[in-house]
Amino acid sequence: MDAAWSQSQSAVRGSWAVVIRALAAAITLGVAGNGEAQQGATPKKPPRPERTAATRVIAANRLRDIYRGDPHSWPPPHVDPEIEWREIGLLPEVVHPESNPRSTEKEALGRTLFFDARLSASGKLACVSCHEPSLGWADGRGVSEPRGKGPGRNAQTIRNAVFQPALFWDGRAASLEEQIEEALTNPAEMAADRDQVVRLLAATPGYRKLYDDAFPGRALEFAAVVEAVACFERTVVGGKSRFDAFMKGDASALSDEEVLGLDLFRRDARCMNCHHGPMFSDGRFHDLGLSFHGRTNEDLGRYRITHDPADKGRFRTPTLRDVTQTSPFMHTGMFELRGVLAMYNAGMVTLKRQAFERDDGEFPVKSPHLKPLGLNRQDLDDLAAFLASLEEPPRGMRPPPLPGIEDQPVSAER
Repeated sequence: MDAAWSQSQSAVRGSWAVVIRALAAAITLGVAGNGEAQQGATPKKPPRPERTAATRVIAANRLRDIYRGDPHSWPPPHVDPEIEWREIGLLPEVVHPESNPRSTEKEALGRTLFFDARLSASGKLACVSCHEPSLGWADGRGVSEPRGKGPGRNAQTIRNAVFQPALFWDGRAASLEEQIEEALTNPAEMAADRDQVVRLLAATPGYRKLYDDAFPGRALEFAAVVEAVACFERTVVGGKSRFDAFMKGDASALSDEEVLGLDLFRRDARCMNCHHGPMFSDGRFHDLGLSFHGRTNEDLGRYRITHDPADKGRFRTPTLRDVTQTSPFMHTGMFELRGVLAMYNAGMVTLKRQAFERDDGEFPVKSPHLKPLGLNRQDLDDLAAFLASLEEPPRGMRPPPLPGIEDQPVSAER
């Protein structure tokens, strides 16, 4: 066996060992306490045997022949019986709503507003501050705290947000228009004053022209500002990843490791219980055991919107497209990719009930779709490789000139 290859494999195994040890410590710190474990907790599952290099090549060739064919001929995914899954694949065409039809002029206005920090109460925070194109349209931080006191959650990418049925981790917005108005006016985010935004546009000749071109004959109003930004965000879509090239017929677009990871994703890793369809997300809400229930950093997610006890600890399934560009992960922003994979392999976190919570019928219950998987290090590496194939090619976006600031391109401060 080649010595360099052997050393590299030892290094990979060592890195996984570090991840798993750190993960065990993190889970212990996150859920430990006197009391009994949540009912339904499943025991650990030992990793299955690893395969030889030759066996892996044979398996990859067989799977490549299968997955280069019509998706209808693919083996069925490993999902629980009640899951209404959709096959992973290419993104659909973007559909702009009749209430906010697309135009190039509206898109241009929305792009400019997206980069303008003057919309915020502080004058230092723009949409791009948390959704930077070069960072996968997220911000690369664990938790976004634009005004120093919240919202206390990881900023999700806006790429492909047009295809999501609900937005934000808790699903409080049903459309891009609702998402944008919430982000602009939320006191914990941009805290924009509607009237002040309108006055900014009215007092800036460059903005008046952009607005009149986008909304001819329409009086200046905040609702139009929201529509323009939404129009722009609907153009922020992907579909050029190596996975997409593979789906379009380029069988060489994925490596052997990525093909093995694709099959694992659909079957033995059970990922498609929640991450299915072209968005690699079911758009629904699940409890992964990360609500920190009863602690000072408690976040009950969807429950704060619906007030339904069944929603305690549930958060919206994020897209996995471009996932390698949008770390760190989870609504807490506490994990990198290998840590997340190790957590899913372990069946995720199971909260422990304190003695006084033993009979609490509203205690957050972890999703039943999460089970120990028994994947080995090769499997986890292959899954990571496949997820990397969902990455979009680098594509920068030059900030547009901001009207009234000497027409020079600038980026918003963080």
